[in-house]
Amino acid sequence: MSLCNRRQQSLWTIDKIVKSPHKDIDIPRRTINDHIWENLEKWADKTALVCGITNRSYTYNQLYKYSRNFAARLRTHLKIKEGDVVCIMMSNSPEYAVVALGALEAGAVVTTVNPIYTPHEVQRQIELSDPTLLIGQTETISCLKEALFLVKKNLPIITVKGSESTIPSGTISFEELALGDNVDHSVLKEVSRSFEDIAFLPYSSGTTGLPKGVELPHKQMVVNCLQQDVNTIRQYDETTSTNQDVTLNILPLYHIYGLTVILLHKLSIGSKIVTVPKFQPNTFINVLKEHPINMLYAAPPLILFLSSHPGVTEEHLASVKVIASGAAPLPTSDVIKLLEKTKPAVNFVNLYGMTECSPLVTAMSLGSNNYSTVGHAVSNTELRIADSELKPLGVNEVGELLIRGPQVMKGYRNNPEATKDAIINDGWYRSGDLGSIDKDGVVTITDRLKELIKVKGYQVPPAELEHILKEHPDVLDVAIVGVPHSRIGEYPKAFIVLKEGRKADVDGITSFVNKQVAEYKRVKEVMFLDALPRNPSGKILRRILKEKYC
Repeated sequence: MSLCNRRQQSLWTIDKIVKSPHKDIDIPRRTINDHIWENLEKWADKTALVCGITNRSYTYNQLYKYSRNFAARLRTHLKIKEGDVVCIMMSNSPEYAVVALGALEAGAVVTTVNPIYTPHEVQRQIELSDPTLLIGQTETISCLKEALFLVKKNLPIITVKGSESTIPSGTISFEELALGDNVDHSVLKEVSRSFEDIAFLPYSSGTTGLPKGVELPHKQMVVNCLQQDVNTIRQYDETTSTNQDVTLNILPLYHIYGLTVILLHKLSIGSKIVTVPKFQPNTFINVLKEHPINMLYAAPPLILFLSSHPGVTEEHLASVKVIASGAAPLPTSDVIKLLEKTKPAVNFVNLYGMTECSPLVTAMSLGSNNYSTVGHAVSNTELRIADSELKPLGVNEVGELLIRGPQVMKGYRNNPEATKDAIINDGWYRSGDLGSIDKDGVVTITDRLKELIKVKGYQVPPAELEHILKEHPDVLDVAIVGVPHSRIGEYPKAFIVLKEGRKADVDGITSFVNKQVAEYKRVKEVMFLDALPRNPSGKILRRILKEKYC
């Protein structure tokens, strides 16, 4: 049945459950490694990954060989066994794929760490995940060593040295483990891992609390890749002898969005991935110029940069076929501004998901221009909107979005109480996001449930005020938080980043938003900052703003 015909039938059930309009997928009983290598022979000699800065690259054949080399050496030299946790603290690079796939091939569970974390932040993740082995690059080794000192552990550390000639003392060379010849892979026959075993252990962002280890089995990762392959949602062209789509990897691979949607999925379809280690405006613009990017996955700050920076022109985006944005709400005006720089055939799609869902939950269909929405549920996925007592709500009613599907996490590691709170009756995952679903099954996300500001008993969604302020001609970026108040509970405070060359005008900004909202929603205070604190996926860290300025 076509997507059009599925939409003509109501996606709402009598129990107020909303189905996906997309064809269900069959769920194979295989690991994510087996899934990625399933069609290796079709694109074995094509480039799998290339560094956008140095042009260092690996073909699919090399990626397969080196990741298996690394896996074998982990088993023989470092005695890694099934279920051991391997901690990776690296920025984006072609080697990230070798390390991650190699660790999985050895039977390990991979936990990923932000390479700009402090030793204290790394210490906490080491304490929670209890790794057997740490893997870093030259720039992160001192932090890993200090974190081990803080946690009073002595674990082996592998260094990916990149362009450096030597590795830090006391560490093991990745290159010597992975890039050699004549490695005996027979030890890998001993590895016993099933599709139900944990593959990745990322830690949730902690925007509303302390980070928790999210257990994602191989099955969930394979499912989320296959959900992106369904014809009615597919954003890529098939890899053939004459075609290979090129995907930009600027989103961090230690975050689930970059890890699944870019790295794992694009490797499974034979795409070429151009890695960029960190965002620097001139370097990023040069990568766009040097590499004909077809698929561009981004978070709102990058969309804002692409649309507003004069150095990004139509020429830089000439090869782009799809631009996808996820991780946080994005004003429609920013989308329109970016599309004015692209050719008419470019599709812009919003994606919605979260670490606990591997991450993809919904996606806009190609050709849609309803940019205030995040599209339909992906295949095999059911949605429900619930009130504060978790009773189901109906069409266009706003409440908490609940999700049920095969991509939902197994649970939070060693945290049964948090798991019980998150996954409730019959496997429904509580997203913590406020949203609504229209009669056609299209989802709109309005705000984070826990970030609502309570003014005189009324609920004020920060995103609503932020969207209005984004329309102000002087405002580049904005965050709204609730400030405690003895009489009214809380009031909204705006943190504003001005466009270059613009001057601060508190009265002008407050009157601009306040004349568009009810009295209880009015912004009472404005503070100007050079930049807003955000997590790696682009979500505003309101908690930091509150702690520092409120």
